Amino acid sequence: MKLSAVNISNFKVDGGAMFGVVPKILWNKKYPADKDNLINLSLRSLVVDNGENRILIDNGWGDKQSRKFFRHVHLNGGEGLEGGLAKAGYGLDDITDVVLTHLHADHCGGGVKKSDKGKSYEMVFPNARYWVSRQQWDWAVKPNPREADSFLEENLLPMMGHGKLHMVEKPGKLFEGVSVRFVRGHTPGQMIPVIDYKDTKIVYTADLIPTVAHLPLLWNMSYDLDQLATIEEKKSLLEESLTNDYILFFEHDIYTECCTVKDTIKGIREDRLMKFADI
Repeated sequence: MKLSAVNISNFKVDGGAMFGVVPKILWNKKYPADKDNLINLSLRSLVVDNGENRILIDNGWGDKQSRKFFRHVHLNGGEGLEGGLAKAGYGLDDITDVVLTHLHADHCGGGVKKSDKGKSYEMVFPNARYWVSRQQWDWAVKPNPREADSFLEENLLPMMGHGKLHMVEKPGKLFEGVSVRFVRGHTPGQMIPVIDYKDTKIVYTADLIPTVAHLPLLWNMSYDLDQLATIEEKKSLLEESLTNDYILFFEHDIYTECCTVKDTIKGIREDRLMKFADI
């Protein structure tokens, strides 16, 4: 199995939104904000090549929206989706499967592009199947007021229109060496991919644990729809990770790509901080 991390881009959001009820005097020590209270986050994707499938997990914002839209997310840095894949040795045609943890725009927008004439939409990965949990799909296509700005029709409907959409009905094995588990605290039907690698498991934590600073059970995003569910889901995953020495892979932490965890008097916290290449 070959694994390749792809830092698509960075973007900025309000630090208070990312840490919810946690006071700024606390979270700012862990994840510093700028003068506008914005923190810089990564969009770090992962390619899993198991010999049969070349699987891309999440694909960033894309570039379909207007300049006004992107002014609010402050894109900066990164390798770009196509550039990052090329650096890892892949072209867009090489990807056989795209696993979308959930359908918020920063996780799925890169899978659909405007046509050359700009009047329709095409798939960025023409040979790939796009995998989404049925629960998340059903939730996303009838957006609620809290998430309406994150579920964009132009990101979603072309997947179905082009016949590329495949529903994941239940947790478990999805590909050889890759399984998914479902969580609901952030948004119903979010999938957490787990990769069997050598003698351990690598957990792609997505928006369940977006950064190392979100390891404490009560440090959660205001974007989470069900905070209590997030707490329970984090607790379960962290305890399992502690027992089995899993490696956590962070999609949004611009400072830390991966870590293991340890037990402390304050609860389960980061142990070894690692670059993905060190794995």
